[in-house]
Amino acid sequence: MTTLFISDLHLDPSRPAVTRAFLDLLAGEARSADALYILGDFFEVWIGDDDDAELNQTVIAALNVLTSSGTPVYIMHGNRDFLIGKQFCQQSGCQLIPDPIVINLFGRDILLVHGDTLCTDDTEYMQFRQQCRSEAWQSALLSHGIEQRRLLAQQMRADSKEANSNKADDIMDVNLGEVLRMFEQHGVDLMIHGHTHRPAIHQLDNSAQRVVLGDWHDTGWIIRYPADGEFKLEEFSII
Repeated sequence: MTTLFISDLHLDPSRPAVTRAFLDLLAGEARSADALYILGDFFEVWIGDDDDAELNQTVIAALNVLTSSGTPVYIMHGNRDFLIGKQFCQQSGCQLIPDPIVINLFGRDILLVHGDTLCTDDTEYMQFRQQCRSEAWQSALLSHGIEQRRLLAQQMRADSKEANSNKADDIMDVNLGEVLRMFEQHGVDLMIHGHTHRPAIHQLDNSAQRVVLGDWHDTGWIIRYPADGEFKLEEFSII
């Protein structure tokens, strides 16, 4: 059996091929997997569990079919979909997991994070993250109607895109000191994350490994972790 890890699908109506690829995964390989982990930024934007947009309902229904068949699905908040909540989990059968979390897989402890908390050089984003993860900020946002939240989300995405265009690439990547701190704090030698859209397997000097999942666009990225422990980070074609 194999455990699957994916991240940064950024599901959005404007990219139907990505949605089809994900639905194919659910109906195919995931049916025989031990578990599926989705490490954040599953949706391009999530404005609340009460958003009944067609894409959301299609994905929730497909997830429910998979979880009802016996394959557990674990989902972590990303910086795009941190408003996913209890109603989504009840309808889809997914289990929301904290960021960070250590899981034990086939006898090995593995640290899972979305990845944005590792990018400590981007101080502007880190300040925004602290703000938008507060209960008061989220309650204020959710107090608006669906259409107003959609407009607010569009504006926030535009502002984020403009801000990122003015930042150096290395600022938006992980800070090595923070990576090492996380390894030491959690006592593991393997970390899996997404967020940076820079897929790779990084071998650290202390023999620890940091595995970065890529985003889904023309291609997708997946980690297949079988019982023998020889995991693979693989790219596959979407279009």
